[in-house]
Amino acid sequence: MYSKTRLGRDQIDGSLSLTPRGKRIVYLILAVVVAAGVAIGVWSAVSHDSYATSANGCVSVTVPSSTGGNTLHYCGTQAVSFCRGAFAGSDAVSLAARPQCDLAGLTKAKVAAG
Repeated sequence: MYSKTRLGRDQIDGSLSLTPRGKRIVYLILAVVVAAGVAIGVWSAVSHDSYATSANGCVSVTVPSSTGGNTLHYCGTQAVSFCRGAFAGSDAVSLAARPQCDLAGLTKAKVAAG
């Protein structure tokens, strides 16, 4: 009476079998996912981060924030103004920015004169 609601013996013991074409499709998808993962890994390992260091009149400072970290990046007159404020202030961001300003060549004497 309720035989249609029970699993048959072939459904319990049988495993999922793919046709040769289905197996090729699964292997192709798997190969594409692995290749994409390798490509992203290589790219992230060798790519250059323009915000990584302070130099040549550009200042990069990473400061903590409520959602993680924040990168402050300034070049040119914005960097001079930022460094002038960093050397004048005594808050956490100013203290973190001072060494980066020095690395960028924007010392306290240079930004005070300009």
